[in-house]
Amino acid sequence: MRRPDLSAPMTVAELVQYGPLPGVRILGMTGRDAQVLDVRIVDRREALDNLRPHTAVVLTEAPARSGWIVEMALRKAWEQAAACVVVPETAVAVHPPGALADRLGVPLLLIGGDALEGAVRIASAVSRPDAGRTALLADAAQRLAAAGPHVERVLAALHAALPSTSLALTDPVGGMLAGRRAALDSAHPVRLDVPGPDGHPLAVLVADSRSKEAGWASTVESVLRMAVPPLTAWAATRRLAEEQLDRRSELLLHQLTHPSEDEDEQAGAHVRAEAAALGWPLAGPLIAFALRPAVAAEAGPAPGPALRALWARYGIGGPLIAYEDCWVSWRSAAAGSAVPDAEVWLRQGEAQLRTAVRAICDQLPLAGGVAGPAGGTGTLGVALADARAAAAVAAVPGSVVRADRMGPAQLLSALPAEALRRPAEVVLAPLLAADRDGTLLRTLAIVLDQGAAPSAAAEILGVHRNTVAARLERIRALGFDPEDPAQRLALHLACRVLLAES
Repeated sequence: MRRPDLSAPMTVAELVQYGPLPGVRILGMTGRDAQVLDVRIVDRREALDNLRPHTAVVLTEAPARSGWIVEMALRKAWEQAAACVVVPETAVAVHPPGALADRLGVPLLLIGGDALEGAVRIASAVSRPDAGRTALLADAAQRLAAAGPHVERVLAALHAALPSTSLALTDPVGGMLAGRRAALDSAHPVRLDVPGPDGHPLAVLVADSRSKEAGWASTVESVLRMAVPPLTAWAATRRLAEEQLDRRSELLLHQLTHPSEDEDEQAGAHVRAEAAALGWPLAGPLIAFALRPAVAAEAGPAPGPALRALWARYGIGGPLIAYEDCWVSWRSAAAGSAVPDAEVWLRQGEAQLRTAVRAICDQLPLAGGVAGPAGGTGTLGVALADARAAAAVAAVPGSVVRADRMGPAQLLSALPAEALRRPAEVVLAPLLAADRDGTLLRTLAIVLDQGAAPSAAAEILGVHRNTVAARLERIRALGFDPEDPAQRLALHLACRVLLAES
């Protein structure tokens, strides 16, 4: 975005937006970006016959009361390339010729008060356009200094300095923090990052102006830049408070799920009371969830702030706490349901978490795990550990695994594939040499997944049972028997390692 040229000639739009005519009403959608180089006061009709280009034509009260003279002024301004026509609002209050102004592309400015005083103000702004623009920036700076590092006050100051602009502050992934939601609906908003000490954005300032004239966006950006320091201070303070709460929450969760042997009843009650004050569900049965972001720590900013924002938008309720090697949450299984069936609760929790994880994956790749139900906080730690284990074997971002449904494929996917790739190739060398398109390898893997049951494997592969039987004969002829207990584990592991790489 270019910085505004403070000395450039003022446009009609600027006269309205932050020039000498505050509160003026403008009619006509086109021609607002025309530059104003001169002012002409018209107190009689004959003065309209000789206008200079880029002139603001100001009609005094008497001629402006005649509707046909106002229309003539618009036509003469169009013929002689004048910038705009300015009339007292009281003179044309009944029938302002806005349609004609729009058709000719000559803006009509309706001002309150005396026309001669308005002409003097326009002339002053035209002669010193830098003064008008500097005055806007100075006014905004003064308002922002008085606002301090408080988000609501900063946005209020910006709205006061830029009355034709809607502003909002969002988190880095677009969640609304403060301001007007209308700013987020703009097709061409002005956006500025509010950076933290590490350079990564703590928040994003978004502005949408009703004015689309050339140059106005750069002026808006200049004003917004002055708001970045107080917003950075506010966002940094907020982030620090969140990090402190995260650390305290992790410690509190550990105290809640792993009480010390010498902890007395009063200390335990205090921990539960603090957890209840944070809104944590404590009464069982409890369904446990785990989220494992797929972004390495060195690849960018820590995923915590973005994950918290996305969980607040797409999550399924309950706290979200950084705990050991991933993020965990839980909620009461009975919330909103009277069905006393653990399997039903787990299926519902799995489906809800899968929907949330897929939505979050659009911006932050992660996988999830589900476990439980736990009878209460006494067994919540075990359920959370199970959910973390399930999330660890959910190999594909966007996938969710139930702890009690982890099969061989999930367990094998948690092993280090790179270290096992070469041994797997050695184990399956004869099969790989004969398997040109990977059909035999996939068939062997699916058969082992299904406990060496050809019918179940045929259904998954989408082929006839006899086709699977024929492939198994070829596999056995190469020296591999999926029903041999001595070979089964090694074959299964080798198949899964190679399939995961492909």
